[in-house]
Amino acid sequence: MSRIGKSPIAIPAGVTVTVNEGEVVVKGKLGELTQEFNTVSVKVEENQVIVERSSDAKEERAKHGLYRSLINNMITGVSEGFTISLELVGVGYRASNQGQKLDLALGFSHNIVLNVAPEVSVETISEKGKNPIIKLTSFDKQLVGQVAAKIRSYRKPEPYKGKGIKFVGEELRRKAGKSA
Repeated sequence: MSRIGKSPIAIPAGVTVTVNEGEVVVKGKLGELTQEFNTVSVKVEENQVIVERSSDAKEERAKHGLYRSLINNMITGVSEGFTISLELVGVGYRASNQGQKLDLALGFSHNIVLNVAPEVSVETISEKGKNPIIKLTSFDKQLVGQVAAKIRSYRKPEPYKGKGIKFVGEELRRKAGKSA
């Protein structure tokens, strides 16, 4: 049995969960999310969402915990939201935003301009003497993670000096340089 799939999901105040045929719709103060599902059944009972499977088939066992986690992330997202912070480590690395346009100076011959999805709010923090920080906030965990991964892919942290774009709090595996 899936330990994750068995546990029920509590629905906080202000969040409504609707189950249609093969689709879950979650509405909250921050937005609305939908997720299609198959091979499992989803029920809403007394401020709880319960994900069950009908048999022990391999595909059902595999997707039992997955759909429970996806629905839990949807409920958390529309009630609280998700935030991911990225840190730019390197001399001359800068980030600025104007609305949904993120302008990154990462040591290339040109700046990278990225149009961020409207569901994700972007904030850049630049303090003197500290590395610039990009804060991404959204109610959709998958989308905010995808945008953060896209930004990080422009300049991944390298293991010798640690330069690049890293998540705040991420531990980098450092290597020793050449010894003379």
